[in-house]
Amino acid sequence: MNVETETLLYLDGVTVSFDGFRALNELSLVIETGEMRAIIGPNGAGKTTMMDVVTGRTRPDAGSVVFDGDIDLTRLDEATIAELGIGRKFQKPTVFERHSVWDNLELALAGRRRPLRALLRAEGPKERARIEELLGIIRLGDQRERLAGSLSHGQKQWLEIGMLLAQEPKLMLVDEPAAGMTDSETEATATLLKEIAKEKSVVVVEHDMAFVRALGVKVSVLHEGSVLSEGTIDHVSEDPKVIEVYLGR
Repeated sequence: MNVETETLLYLDGVTVSFDGFRALNELSLVIETGEMRAIIGPNGAGKTTMMDVVTGRTRPDAGSVVFDGDIDLTRLDEATIAELGIGRKFQKPTVFERHSVWDNLELALAGRRRPLRALLRAEGPKERARIEELLGIIRLGDQRERLAGSLSHGQKQWLEIGMLLAQEPKLMLVDEPAAGMTDSETEATATLLKEIAKEKSVVVVEHDMAFVRALGVKVSVLHEGSVLSEGTIDHVSEDPKVIEVYLGR
């Protein structure tokens, strides 16, 4: 199947069942190149399963998952999909806590499969320049020598976003980046993601409606494994179906 070149990710009729429970029910979703999309929905709506399918952790029972024109993701494993340029950030930060912020970014830059080699070699000018650039993007330049384990929760989230960026993904899947953050960290995270979205396609799965509003992007509401509503945050917030199943007002 060929999809228009401006479409980066295309899900069509994707169904996933676990022990008779349909986690995804003929889900169809289109993410354009250069787009940031927010995905919201109640617990059990299929948000995590959708990301699992895109990244190769879960194989769908039916449907198409096409990336970057004509690449069928359903036939590929997780490592191959990551190498194609799909990066995922999980809800809980997973940084190397006993290494510095700088070292974490250097490890990510070298690639996940070569961490020991990365630590043993001295990085060159090109790598140092890229790490400096990443530190600026994630606003941790003054924390470069600090151990990652001593960072605040929000700073760890930013560091992991930087580590994901270091791998040069075409598409970033970011799971609940604002969870557990202070108000100021949440605001800074929205600004950070909007800056990243100028150059990358980003899918943000989130529960915090204020954070989604701050992103100012198109929103897809999932319910029972398929798209219930789509549009601006104002549009979906006023949709009677969304109010009934998710917003509860």
